[in-house]
Amino acid sequence: MAPDRTAVPAQRADGARVEHSLPVTQQTAAPPAGADQTQGSGGESKLTVLVALGANLAVAVAKGVAAVLTGSASMAAETAHSFADTLNQIFLLIALKGSAKPADRAHPFGYGRVRYFWALLAAGSIFVTGALYSAYEGVHALTSGEHDIESPLINYVVLGIAFVLEGISLVRGLQQTRDEARQHRLGFRDFLRTSDDPTATTVVFEDSAALTGLVLAAAGNVLHQVTGHTFWDGIASLLIAAVLAAVALRLGLANKRLLTDVQADPRLVRAVLEHLGDEPEVEAVVDLLTLTLGTDAVLVCARLDLDDALGAAEVERAMVRIGDGLKDTFGDVAEVFLEPVPRHDQGVRERVRSRYGDRLAEYMVHEASRP
Repeated sequence: MAPDRTAVPAQRADGARVEHSLPVTQQTAAPPAGADQTQGSGGESKLTVLVALGANLAVAVAKGVAAVLTGSASMAAETAHSFADTLNQIFLLIALKGSAKPADRAHPFGYGRVRYFWALLAAGSIFVTGALYSAYEGVHALTSGEHDIESPLINYVVLGIAFVLEGISLVRGLQQTRDEARQHRLGFRDFLRTSDDPTATTVVFEDSAALTGLVLAAAGNVLHQVTGHTFWDGIASLLIAAVLAAVALRLGLANKRLLTDVQADPRLVRAVLEHLGDEPEVEAVVDLLTLTLGTDAVLVCARLDLDDALGAAEVERAMVRIGDGLKDTFGDVAEVFLEPVPRHDQGVRERVRSRYGDRLAEYMVHEASRP
């Protein structure tokens, strides 16, 4: 789906209104200047992951004991599911620690994307350890004629306890995610779709899948017990596998987006564009590039047509002041690169045109300087 293109009004130093335009993916008001745009502290994310880790580990052990005692395929599938979730929380803790390392010579923009790599591994773990094993248990239960469940009451007790523990973990994840969504003035679903912090959102998806799996396992056990047909337990295992595969795909695609040089939040892009247009030295914003470096960290690169009356020293001071102003105004802006260029430079115009298309490139260059 092609991105929308929205014009953003700005005010020039001479009082004339100008319009800047960039491709955006959603129509929402930009946060107010100076607003804190962070997506939750590392401490909040770490607590969320630790709560999920403790719940998943306790549940995994209980499910494993129940699966051995009762022979239930769906409980075996749920055991694999919980162990996969436990491994994922370890991945996320590694991600939080690794992404917090300061920038160095080898990584001048920091280690923010390390978080996305480990979150991607967590998505793969859900699929391999959880979905595939659950599918195996389901197929085995359906094809073996000797499958039966002994002492199903054990399963019901374990599933009930697991539901409570997973529910506590989910409530914690939902609380953090909703708080972050409110900070960004986004709806809950929109925030889950566009967030650059995979830790809390991964916990939300994992625990939602966990509760769904518990319901499916309980239903499979009940139907097996009531009807006497062994295939209900196998069907429950296959449905659990399908749920886990869907969650793994969703999380994998989200982290792929974050790892492939994604543009910053379109609202932030529009706000930065307007801010630059308001600077007294700026005649036109010729080009604007943004890049997500990690959670709450954005690189901004702008090509600006400056007032021709400025001397070399004045241009240097203006570049420093404008860059510092962007960092002070927008908490997510970590690095700023500004390049003074003439708005009619053919090389620059061709690069902008190849990126944004002919119509928008012409609009940016000519309409931004309209008197």
